[in-house]
Amino acid sequence: MPSTPTVDAATAIDQAPFGRAQKRIVFLCALIAMLDGFDTQVVAFVAPVLAAQWGLPVSSFGPVFGAGLAGLMLGALVFGPAADRFGRRRVIMATTAIFGAFTLLTPWADSLTTLMILRLLTGLGLGGAMPNIIALTAEYAPARSRATLISLMFCGFPLGAVLGGFLAARMIPSLGWESTFWLGGALPLLLLPALFVWLPESIRLLAARRTPDATLRALLIPILGAERAAQVHFKRSEAQPQKGMSVLQLFGGQRTAQTLLLWAVFFMNLLVLYFLVNWLPALLRQAGVPLDKAIVSTALLNLGGIAGALMFARLIDRLGPYRVLLAAYVAAGLATFAIGRMTQAEFPALMAMVCVAGFCVIGAQISINALASSLYATEIRSTGVGWALGVGRAGSIVGPVVGGMLVGTGVALESLFAVAALPAWLAAVAIALLARRTMRRREAVPEAGARPAAGALE
Repeated sequence: MPSTPTVDAATAIDQAPFGRAQKRIVFLCALIAMLDGFDTQVVAFVAPVLAAQWGLPVSSFGPVFGAGLAGLMLGALVFGPAADRFGRRRVIMATTAIFGAFTLLTPWADSLTTLMILRLLTGLGLGGAMPNIIALTAEYAPARSRATLISLMFCGFPLGAVLGGFLAARMIPSLGWESTFWLGGALPLLLLPALFVWLPESIRLLAARRTPDATLRALLIPILGAERAAQVHFKRSEAQPQKGMSVLQLFGGQRTAQTLLLWAVFFMNLLVLYFLVNWLPALLRQAGVPLDKAIVSTALLNLGGIAGALMFARLIDRLGPYRVLLAAYVAAGLATFAIGRMTQAEFPALMAMVCVAGFCVIGAQISINALASSLYATEIRSTGVGWALGVGRAGSIVGPVVGGMLVGTGVALESLFAVAALPAWLAAVAIALLARRTMRRREAVPEAGARPAAGALE
């Protein structure tokens, strides 16, 4: 009987049905993302209660919020490269334990300084988990639905933030503010045994490290079955593992422009996103919108983002990332610009535009995680995604700060939202340049016989 043609592991995963083993990986990563979103947002829910209890103005919690964002940035920068060196699975488990443990310790904070330190340390784990669950999902997802699965997994983050709000509203009055941190800390720690049992290491990463074939086939059997797994051969990295700083590899070969443009997209996207998240309710209240309705705007922003992420992901799987993201950022700028012109409009029309802004801004932010995971080879994938997220987190700090400075000058709302639209349009320019560069590389590859063009997951 003729034997089944052998294929490499990546091709075998791409060709296989999306089965139970892969669904379990995506589900576990989505749970981590959801807990990450809950623990990232929870401090904002308890700040007013703590301020009253400690006799402090709410504005004094600004450094606490900043410490958390700084931790997210540092965690992405540190634990992305760490995973490329020590493995995705180990780092995911370690960072989940970190943010769970320090969240669990937060109820014992008795001062702003202590709270700042705990939020910084919690942020290290929160920021470190993200690039690795993105990379691991990308490496087990079939190519035909990779962007959709990454975006679906990452939707756990805003969903966790939304659920956290509903839970906090019920828990704080009856159980005290401490209960939200006990829940947010206990759940990640309780998840660790499931991660230990069911979360595998990346097959691509292990193959690049010359792991024995028997070990790799054991990981493939739950996905392909024993017979098909026996037909798989494994691509080995021609280069020896790097001992130096893997971040320097993001600028090796022809990757410098790619990396800088990707960083620009992340920075601009998170700048406008966190401007809207932090300042939209206050600015709408300033425009005369009732407080309860102004608060609704943040929920609609996030819900619109979840819908946008799922739609963009399906389009990216069919059309490629660049046209979809270019249209998303142009529309994001237009929607942000329009909000400033609609503050006196009927409330449903205003909230519809807020939802459109979330659809485009948050939806694009979730979708560029899939793009980032596709631009780098296996050996530096977590580093590439982690540093893109880390640089983007700098934008999440700059956005609210610059927004506060502009608000303090008394600039008109129309002008303020016009300025806020500019980063979205700059992100569109960066995406267009990245697309142009990718097309040039694709045209050059057949002639040079070089590595796959950017955009192909290796």
